[in-house]
Amino acid sequence: MAAQAPGVSIENEPTWFGHPRGLFILFFAELWERFCYYGMRALLALYVVQQFHKPQAEASLSYGAFTALVYALGVFGGSIADKVLGYRRSIMLGGILMAIGEFCLMVPTEFMFLVGLAVMVVGNGLFKPNISTMVGKLYKHGDPRRDGGFTIFYMGINLGAFLAPIACQWISMKFGTPAVGVAGEDGYIPGVADYRFGFMAAGIGMLLGILVFGLGAKRLHGQGLPPVGREGFGSTLMVIAGCVLTVPLIYTLLSRKEIVGYMLLALGAGIALYIFSIALRSETQVRHRLFALLLLLVCNIAFWASFEQAGNSLNFFAQNHIRDLAVGSWIMPFEWFQSVNAIFIVVLGPVFAALWVWLDHSKLNPSIPLKFGLALIQVGLGFWILILGIGGADAQGEIPWFILTGLYLIHTTAELCISPVGLSMVTKLAPPEITGMVMGAWFVSIAIANYGAGLFSKIAGEAVVSETGGAAALNGYVAAFTPILWMTVGIGIVLSLASPWVNKLMHGVK
Repeated sequence: MAAQAPGVSIENEPTWFGHPRGLFILFFAELWERFCYYGMRALLALYVVQQFHKPQAEASLSYGAFTALVYALGVFGGSIADKVLGYRRSIMLGGILMAIGEFCLMVPTEFMFLVGLAVMVVGNGLFKPNISTMVGKLYKHGDPRRDGGFTIFYMGINLGAFLAPIACQWISMKFGTPAVGVAGEDGYIPGVADYRFGFMAAGIGMLLGILVFGLGAKRLHGQGLPPVGREGFGSTLMVIAGCVLTVPLIYTLLSRKEIVGYMLLALGAGIALYIFSIALRSETQVRHRLFALLLLLVCNIAFWASFEQAGNSLNFFAQNHIRDLAVGSWIMPFEWFQSVNAIFIVVLGPVFAALWVWLDHSKLNPSIPLKFGLALIQVGLGFWILILGIGGADAQGEIPWFILTGLYLIHTTAELCISPVGLSMVTKLAPPEITGMVMGAWFVSIAIANYGAGLFSKIAGEAVVSETGGAAALNGYVAAFTPILWMTVGIGIVLSLASPWVNKLMHGVK
């Protein structure tokens, strides 16, 4: 079958559930890639503390630097796919590198740990922005199914994210030190997980994702092929060589994580100036859309810097300050709280997808800027609930499990207002010739946010160390979460009020 023009659906093509069949190939490939990433993410900071005896504050900053670099390389991965490798080959190569990185993490030395993280950063940069861009290319411009398609795709992300912490923690416990005695009885000693085997499970998940994508490529109807003149194997070899040269650079940044923030600010400023220069050279409608895009990218940073406490400070909070959730003699592992947001996404994703369609038919669908504003307000309110719960902690500094679960519920509704909508927004606002690069810019904004999230978590970690433990240690979390609360609610209110003006800049993009 001949290759199709970017962003053009095939007339009368067979569909599954009303969407192109290629969407579900991308759904399952992304499910396993997210299983790989979120399985590792749930264990990363905990492993740094356990294996290398680092303080919580340093583990938090390491986590922030890694997750920031994971997203930062998306801008380069998008450009490589646009101009050199094509989306399909970028996705395959990126997935292979991510699997290799996971297996490197199994070697219990700090050197190999950083090597594995560096390889994963490079691989994710090739994989993540390009599979998201592929979703947009399955729909022609103006296709009303596009937002629903991105929401379905986003459910695949979160199904993988739901399964990963549970599976990877369970396997880590199976290969770790078993518990002694019966939970809840005298003399009980909990088991100790060997998180290296959780990383192994995550790597196997990535290999499954590559297999799904490779076998289902024919369902993509020619989308994602190499650019004209780049079909040969030479382009692949060139990119592989570039990846090999990039790994030592990322290793250096991870080992000197304090400079990552400066690098990300410089990268973000450079991308913003590049998009701004394109806007100034473009006709009025494109210029206005790019201005709106830049504004929403800034708001996106504020959102994710707040939201991404989940795998970092909130993970340590669950470990040390949530009362055990027990069913009989079974106690839920605290790592499983990393799956709560994801299962809420899987349950509520179809509800929100249907809600946007119903509101659109009723002429009541909030504009994209208003959805961003509502998301920011909600993420702040989630931390407000947790701060209230901390105020009622017992003498041991513990609060009920449903307080943290309530935070994740509100954060989930916030996420559903911004993340799938944001991915779709990028493919709509960006000119077709720079879609991959602009999708990369979206992930760079998340990279800056992740580093900022690490700094917020570092505040909590440092304050926890300074306290004597128990309820007093909660002061560190209040110190970290209170500025997040005021920042997100404040920006969210301002953006919501300004949303009609921002929406005008978007010239009909919904």
